Amino acid sequence: MYDIAIVGAGPAGATLARLVGKRFKVLLLEKRSFQDDMPVSEEKSCGGLLDPDAQRMMARFGLGIPKSVLLSPQMFAVRTIDISNSIERYYQRHYINIDRNEFDKWLESIIPPSVTVMNRCIFRSYREQDDGIIVRFSSGEREYEERAKLLVGADGAFSMIRRQGFPDMVAPKLYVTIQEWFAARETQNYYGAIFDEEITDFYSWTIPKEDNIILGTALNPGDDLHIRFELLKKKLSEYGYRFDKALQRNGAYMYRPVKRSQICTGGDRIALVGEAAGLISPSSAEGISYAFKSALALAQALEQDAEKYAMLYSKNLKPLVRNIALKNLKCPAMYDKFLRKCAMKSGLLSIDIVKKMK
Repeated sequence: MYDIAIVGAGPAGATLARLVGKRFKVLLLEKRSFQDDMPVSEEKSCGGLLDPDAQRMMARFGLGIPKSVLLSPQMFAVRTIDISNSIERYYQRHYINIDRNEFDKWLESIIPPSVTVMNRCIFRSYREQDDGIIVRFSSGEREYEERAKLLVGADGAFSMIRRQGFPDMVAPKLYVTIQEWFAARETQNYYGAIFDEEITDFYSWTIPKEDNIILGTALNPGDDLHIRFELLKKKLSEYGYRFDKALQRNGAYMYRPVKRSQICTGGDRIALVGEAAGLISPSSAEGISYAFKSALALAQALEQDAEKYAMLYSKNLKPLVRNIALKNLKCPAMYDKFLRKCAMKSGLLSIDIVKKMK
C-alpha cells in the first residue's frame, strides 16, 4: 500500500511528490509522457510565464531553472491594451519566459527516485475501504488498481477527483481558454494584456516565444467561441498585430474562484492542490505560484501530523485563501470598464517606452 497517491504531475503534483517523497511511500500518476515529443493536443494551454510570486517560491525551494527550460525574450514590461476604452499603457513587471512542457518535464525529473512515477496513465475512479482508498487507472489498454492511505488530486481545473469526491461543492466560474501560436513578424519584448468586454469579461494575452508569438484568451463558454476569437484577432490588427496561419492551437478549461466557497481543499482521505482546489489568481489566472504554495502547505501538514493533515492543511492555506479574497477585491479596478478607464487614464505606475531613433 502507498501512503500517498498523487494524480497529476504538473507544478502542484510534482512539487508535492518531491517534498514528501523521501518520507512517505508515494505513487505519482501523470497522463503525459515527457520522454518523447508530445502531441499538440496534450500540451498545456498555458502562457508559460513565471511571475514574481512563482519566482519567489522557486527561491524558497532553492531551485534554479536549467537553460533547456528558458525561452527568449525575457520580459520586463506589460503592454496593456484596453480596447473597450481605446487606451494603451506599459507597466514594468518581470516575467521569466519558459517552455511550459520542458518546465513540467524538469519538475518531474527532480522528484526523488524513491517515488513511483507512472506516465501515460489515465485516472478513472476511486473507491474507499476501511484501510484506505483503491485508485483505478489505465495505461494503454490495461486497467490497474493501487491502494493508498491518501489520494491527492493535482489533476487541474476540471479535476475528476474533485467532481467525484465533492460533487456538492460549488465549482469556480468556468472559462474556456484558447491559445494559438503564430510566426512572429517582428520582435516584441513584452507581455500583452488585452481587455475588451465584447470578447470576454476576463482578459486575453499575447506572449512572444523565440520566433513565435502566442495569442490566447479566456472565454465564457458558448457556441460562438471561434467567432469571438477571430474578432479578437481583427481588433488587435489595429494595434499592429498580424496573425497569419496558426502553427498550432491549444484549448483547456479554466476555473476562476470568485467566492471563498468555491475553494475546496478536500477531506479526510482526499486532498486537493493547485487548480483542482480552485487555487488560482482570480485577477490574472496565474496558477503556478498557487500550485507551489498549496503543495508546500500540504507537505508541511503531512510532515507535522499525517493523521491530522486535513485540519493542518486547511490552516496552512489560510494566507493563500486571503490572498485570493484580496485579489477579488482588486478585480473591479481591472475588469470594470469605467474603473479601468480611470486607472489607466491616470497613468499611475505606468512607464514611457523610448522609441528607437531613426
